[in-house]
Amino acid sequence: KHSDPAFPESPGRREKALGRLLVLQPQKHPHPDKQRISAQQPYLPGSFYLQEYRNELWSSVMKRDVIHHTLAPVFDGNSRILLLGTMPSPKSRQEGFYYMHPQNRFWPVLGAVLNLPVPPDREGKRALLLENHIALWDVLASCEISGSADSSIRQPEPNNFSLIFSKADIRMVFTTGKTAQRWFERFSDRQSICLPSPSPANRRVNWEELLNAYRRLLDYLE
Repeated sequence: KHSDPAFPESPGRREKALGRLLVLQPQKHPHPDKQRISAQQPYLPGSFYLQEYRNELWSSVMKRDVIHHTLAPVFDGNSRILLLGTMPSPKSRQEGFYYMHPQNRFWPVLGAVLNLPVPPDREGKRALLLENHIALWDVLASCEISGSADSSIRQPEPNNFSLIFSKADIRMVFTTGKTAQRWFERFSDRQSICLPSPSPANRRVNWEELLNAYRRLLDYLE
């Protein structure tokens, strides 16, 4: 628990604090890579900058659910690369397969990299992965999370990666985002390559940049 008055404990005080938080505006700082809050704004603990403060206070009022990974990994003895996300999104859990949000770019970019059409159904997608020697899973077996916001994850528990590594000659592990790589490196000593997240929330990476990044998969499939 936070003892600092900037992080109130009662629900009513948290709501008021969040209301203040949402109207906070950054002020230009003498150093271009830093921002601070003006003296007229609510107290900031220690040396927190605006975004760090927003993230921490927002996390303190977000409702998190305990989520358990229910999707089986996709792999066989011929898999040569392993693609790891963080945790299935609510839409993927609902549909019973990976990257099923209609605006997620994972399947379109994978199809473009392989120069193959992507089947619309789960079994077709599974077959596409296996026929091209690609294993697919997620880093976490369970965690506390708010919606699909990876930044809200708490109490992470990893999947048992040896289930795949013991049966397939995996040449490289790729993570679909920085959060997945951070958790994977925490729980495994294997090397990994971080690819841009295909999430619809990651629009900073355009289609061409995403496609060029995912073409690295081919280096380990030949």
